[in-house]
Amino acid sequence: MLSAYANSLKIPDLRRRIFFTLAIIALCRVAANIPCPGINPKALEAYFSQEGGPGAGLLGMFDLFTGGALQRFAVGTLGIMPYITASIIMQLLMPVIPPLEKMMREEGEAGRRKYNQYTRYLTLVVCVMHGFGASKLMSNPAFFGAGGVDSAVIKSGPWFTISTIIILTGGTMLLVWLGEQITDRGIGNGISLIIMVNIISRLPAALMGVFKLVRSGGTSGNLIQALILMAIFFVVCGATVALTQGVRKIPVRHAQRMVGRRMTSGHTSYLPLRVNFAGVMPIIFGSAILVFPRMIFGAMDFTRGWVRYVTPGHWLYIAIFAVVIILFSYFWVATQFNPIQIADNLQKQSGYVPGIRPGQPTADFLDMTMTRITFAGSIFLTVIAILPMLLAGTFDQLDPEVSAFFGGTSLLIMVGVMLDTMRQVEAFLLSNRYDGFLSKGQLRSRRGV
Repeated sequence: MLSAYANSLKIPDLRRRIFFTLAIIALCRVAANIPCPGINPKALEAYFSQEGGPGAGLLGMFDLFTGGALQRFAVGTLGIMPYITASIIMQLLMPVIPPLEKMMREEGEAGRRKYNQYTRYLTLVVCVMHGFGASKLMSNPAFFGAGGVDSAVIKSGPWFTISTIIILTGGTMLLVWLGEQITDRGIGNGISLIIMVNIISRLPAALMGVFKLVRSGGTSGNLIQALILMAIFFVVCGATVALTQGVRKIPVRHAQRMVGRRMTSGHTSYLPLRVNFAGVMPIIFGSAILVFPRMIFGAMDFTRGWVRYVTPGHWLYIAIFAVVIILFSYFWVATQFNPIQIADNLQKQSGYVPGIRPGQPTADFLDMTMTRITFAGSIFLTVIAILPMLLAGTFDQLDPEVSAFFGGTSLLIMVGVMLDTMRQVEAFLLSNRYDGFLSKGQLRSRRGV
């Protein structure tokens, strides 16, 4: 594996892409550390202290995805989340608006460019809405359920709201553009890499939290808790890799057919059905949905006592969060997975699933199979999502930022993005007759090619 990293720098095109990606990522981190004007740092720190730290509370996961930009109320406070929200909305609208689906699947590269342009326009709208909400959060934290916290704005008013919306919108659109540059001219998926780097930027703080846990009180119990936490981290990391890579292979046989004057022989291939077809989207969607109850309860005096029931860590919040993740996993599969189209494509290619008749029976079989593996994937995804809250409630004196980093959504994103980036790097290595990252298995046999 170490030789593979060294060989990555020997290929001029790959080396140029890697250094370009690193330079763009450095610019993204700068945007997460330049504070917006008009903010009182002490009042902002008081707000996050009441929320339980930067890794806890209503905005904990949002702050994790932005690499601490929200905690500083930096230019990159909104991060890539508006673009992700716009992408989710566009994908959910595809089954409802047929021209969108036709644009992506039938119009080729021109259709995809037009689709991406519409996504950027929607991102701009979402940025304005999020920027307005962020300005109100800084001006009146009590509206979001943070009672007893003063305004974090030095001088609030219409000018602060307008300037904040412009600055945060510009920061997000800049990050989106930088992410697209990484995808086109760098290595890996730019948007995903920016999110992953923002999460990794919290690693020093998480390690410091583990160190404080070991030192606090000097008891052996804290040391045992730290060891258990690290063991859970490695177990969850391995399980996350299994969830990300897990597929159900459906055998597909292709009959003999005439191509020109030649008869092609029949062969067997596999149709991979991903166990975690929805990825991390159900977790993001569930977190976004559960933001609104707390905002509504915090806005009215007679309902502010109910805010604790929809606060991360409460058993009712965990139960609702789990149900939303499972339901949205099925909803995502229902809107994005089309068994009828897959069955039609197999029939056109003279392919069939052994023991299943082509056409509608094949579509029913694929739909039933996907429903079963989605249940297993959604349950595992739910466990990963609620793990940080369970860790924070189980271990005494555990910093919420530690539990947010060492378990849950952050691991799922980091593992998925790293595996995807390593696949692209390995493709460059193999195409230039170098060994990949695997020292054993089929890729090793390509050395003599």
